[in-house]
This record gives sequence, structure tokens and C-alpha cells, in this order.
Amino acid sequence: MTVHFIGAGPGAVDLLTLRARDLIAASPVCLYAGTYVPPEMLAICPPGARLVDTAHLSLSQIVDEMVAAHADGLDVARLASGDLSVFSALAEQMRRLDEAGVPYDLCPGVPAYAAAAAVLQRELTVPTIAQTVTLTRISALATPMPSAEGLAQLTAAAGTLVLHLSVHRIDEVVAAIEHVHGPDAPAAVVASVSREHEVVLRGPLSTLPAAVREAGITMAAVIVVGPALAAAQFPDSHLYSDARCR
Repeated sequence: MTVHFIGAGPGAVDLLTLRARDLIAASPVCLYAGTYVPPEMLAICPPGARLVDTAHLSLSQIVDEMVAAHADGLDVARLASGDLSVFSALAEQMRRLDEAGVPYDLCPGVPAYAAAAAVLQRELTVPTIAQTVTLTRISALATPMPSAEGLAQLTAAAGTLVLHLSVHRIDEVVAAIEHVHGPDAPAAVVASVSREHEVVLRGPLSTLPAAVREAGITMAAVIVVGPALAAAQFPDSHLYSDARCR
């Protein structure tokens, strides 16, 4: 049978795609990270489904669950928070399934940075202000960053910077990027976006460390920095310009 890798979005059940909802409802096995996937989402699973919290499982144990389900002729809904294309640890799981001869498909989801932009009510690309969005993280306990992708190098591109998996090192983040964006650069931290305990912090870049500590945010957050967050004076996009539409 098939392993369905599903982007489960930022957490709110109603931000699942229709395809994701239908795949979950039809899969008798569901693998999910309990840290990020709410119980309400698991309620979509069919009655009697095998629910496996992968939060404390190794990669080998996770793959073993999927291989065993395939051997039993059962479809698997493998839920990943956000979207599969960014920081989902998907590549190594697909590699293992390829080696085991287990078929799979991918269902995209709402990425955390898009959900955060919606909460902030901002477009991350604004004409003449910011036309590049950099999605990255910092090296910490996770896999090291490639040598050419250090935060200092990436920040030099300016535009809008979005950091995942980095809020626990907020002091290091600010120190690394404020020389480009400046201490007064518009910035925000959105934690647990779309969940009932969502927290939104806004302010100059230099104020983020103290605000994050005061709010007790240590995980499940994105950091957004750049002039697009405060842009007010900018030309209309050419897409809907009067000249183009004549």
C-alpha cells in the first residue's frame, strides 16, 4: 500500500487541505509528532486506526512502522507540521522507503511562514521594498548548516528573512543579522501560529530577545525580519496597474 506524506499545516485543523483531510480519514495507520499535531487533527482518522506518536522515535523506528504497515496492506498517513518542502525531515524518510521498495506520495500543506505572514497581515514581498524571501535556520543541536549558508552570508541579501527552528537562540540570531538590517529593523516572532495558544510579538529587531524570554517562547515559532513588515510607501504592483489594464 502507500505512505501518504502529508503537510499538516501549522496546527489548526481547518488549515488542512481537503486532500490532506481525505487522506487522513482513509488511512488506517497514522504517524504524527505529538509535539506539533493537535488531538483534534487525529480525530479525523478512521475508527480503530493505529496512532503512532513519533516524537520520541528514531528514524529507523519510524520507517519500520511504515514498512510494517505496507506489508500488512495498510495505507499510512505520515503527518508533518507545516509544509513538506521546508524543514520536514522528509528526504531521509523517502530515501529509506525507496530502499525498502515502499511506495509513497506527497500532499503539500500550509507552511508556518505563510501562516505567520497571515497573522501579521503582511505580504513578505512588497514592490521596491523587498522582493526576496530567505527561509533558513541556525546551527544548534540540529544538523549543521552548510558552510556557505551561514546566517551572516544569507542576511547580506537583505529582503525578508524568515527563520525556523531558531527562536531558542534568539540572542545569537539578532547578533548575527542586526549589522545588516539594523537594530531598529521591523521584526516579529509568531509562536504556535493558528493554535489556541498563539503568541505574536512585534517590535524593533533589538527588542526581540527580551520579549521572547518574557513570553517564555522556546519552540514552535518563526522569526520574521525586514522592511516589508512596516512598508507603507511603495508603488503599486505592475500586476494590476492602470497602464497594464488599459
